[in-house]
Amino acid sequence: MPQCLEIPIVLGTAGHIDHGKTTLVRVLTGVDCDRLGDEKRRGITIELGFAPLSLPSGRVVSIVDVPGHERFIRHMVAGAAGIDGVLFVISADEGVRAQTREHLDILGLIGVRHGLIALTKSDLVEKDYLELVVEEVRDEIRGTFIEGAEIIPVSSSTGFNLGGLLSAIDRLVDGIPFRDSEGPFFMPVDRVFPVKGFGSVVTGTAYRGKVRKDDTLVLLPRGLKADIRSVQIHDTPVNEGRSGQRIALSLGGVSLSEIERGEVLCTPGVFTPTVRMDIRLSILPASPDPVVHWQRVRIHIGTADVVGRVALLDREKANPGEDVFAQIVTEEPVVAVRGEPFIIRFYSPLMTIGGGSVLMPFAKRPRGHKGRIAHWNFLEKISRAGSSKERFSVLSSHLPVLPVKEAVMILQELPDTVNSLAADADGSGLAVFLDSGEGLVVASSLLDRKREEISSLLAGLHEEEPENPGMPADILCRKIFPEIEGRNAKKILERWVEKGLIIIEDQRVRLTGFVPTDASKVSASGSVILEFCSRRLFQLPAIDEISDGTGLSGEATARSVDALRAKGQMFLAGGEFLVSREVLDRFIDLIGKIEGDITVATARDTTGSSRKFVLPLLEMLDSMGITRRIQEKRIIRKK
Repeated sequence: MPQCLEIPIVLGTAGHIDHGKTTLVRVLTGVDCDRLGDEKRRGITIELGFAPLSLPSGRVVSIVDVPGHERFIRHMVAGAAGIDGVLFVISADEGVRAQTREHLDILGLIGVRHGLIALTKSDLVEKDYLELVVEEVRDEIRGTFIEGAEIIPVSSSTGFNLGGLLSAIDRLVDGIPFRDSEGPFFMPVDRVFPVKGFGSVVTGTAYRGKVRKDDTLVLLPRGLKADIRSVQIHDTPVNEGRSGQRIALSLGGVSLSEIERGEVLCTPGVFTPTVRMDIRLSILPASPDPVVHWQRVRIHIGTADVVGRVALLDREKANPGEDVFAQIVTEEPVVAVRGEPFIIRFYSPLMTIGGGSVLMPFAKRPRGHKGRIAHWNFLEKISRAGSSKERFSVLSSHLPVLPVKEAVMILQELPDTVNSLAADADGSGLAVFLDSGEGLVVASSLLDRKREEISSLLAGLHEEEPENPGMPADILCRKIFPEIEGRNAKKILERWVEKGLIIIEDQRVRLTGFVPTDASKVSASGSVILEFCSRRLFQLPAIDEISDGTGLSGEATARSVDALRAKGQMFLAGGEFLVSREVLDRFIDLIGKIEGDITVATARDTTGSSRKFVLPLLEMLDSMGITRRIQEKRIIRKK
């Protein structure tokens, strides 16, 4: 007898109502998935059912039993969205029906690629008729994802060929790859119920990552923290649950009334509720109408069911049979994971019209025609990216200034993973990774353009003002890097200093190879400004008064003031008033002769100025270390 081995694969049933899905699951697993009283009375499946399925090989997989009735399509999609393969059920005595085709369409749209067909109730038809049904089914599945799949006639009532079906399921499982369990945990909640001694319990199919007892997760979109008290797989306590498994989690810190189906349990700090997603959308060839731009639709994603609109990027309508890149804009926040399947249905009447997968769960609205085309190109590239490294490269090219925090949210990777990807991009020359603070990634393509701008700007400055030792670093950063925080912009400059592209000296930037002329020489415009300041004396001129008072242009004034400050012949008091070296020396000399305390009032009276000018002068002397403030008075430090 093979030893039982739980493997992370979930199979789902699908097919028309009354074709025997639930009965088949019961005889295969011993579990009756119709647990509700209403289901027993009406004889139909309403809610999702779950059971472990033991295979001849000794492996155990999870099976999800979904409703077949058209009124419960939202429940069917919620169960089917997390499956790895399908046990497609068709009754031999009825053959292919309406929901058979709709379920098949839905499974294809959400990306299911593995399955087989159980031809139930085979005991109710003659052998010759059974062969005709098999041929009919082969015709119906031609061109679908299960074309060529095994078709296994069975009978749940007589037990006919159940062993053959289990062996076929074993073969099916052989071809299904396990999901990647690395990265943050993500599990849509499909059931919520109380268990005595355990409190609030939720179940779901884990799409991504791993979960262990004592982990702390977050319930989104509400943002509630939940402590994991226990982890169970098929009613058995385990140390760890992982992607591809049906998991039951006992939660601490949240009450039953605070949890609903459609919410998501996930790793904190990675996933974010969204109302706009980038998608790849396929319209069913059988859809009676196209999908037009901004059409209102019903969206089934994970275990959530919301209303939203389809925003097409490169056309006004998507015709039946077309595949397009688009965006979905929902009327309420949802939480999605990259690659998650979804279904859209006409808002009225309810009819499946298409579906696809989420490319970027957290999207921005592209602006204008050029913006939409650029975004379409980005989605085309991101859809072909097969690894997190490739996705990061595409994203950093699309968003050349990318905070690590934003990259975590868009890529849905752990911060350490994004930092590692950013460091790799830095090492390969694709970007510069500035890891101070929250971290920033700047694309090399952007920096190449910025470096050209700086070279042109500094070359012009050196030509026009050969005596100027360079542009102040903070001013240069504001001019060239308006989209980047000052400290990060200076780090970029430091990178270029290391490469020998520029020189930074006394917080001023110049091109490598440039040597300023004699700094003691003052330009003609500089002399005019110094003379104007001397005339104003302690009635300090503001920067914007210089042009009016001297007749110089604003540009000439700015260049000359900058040059004078670089030479130490001009200072800025209070952030707005200009003080020449001559005026400053006279002010220091006068306050040094004050008998008694040096205060704002005594300095004002001694200089004949006003508090408006004296206070910023004294504060500037404090910052320069020439005076020291003691409460409301000051003393002049020794030279």
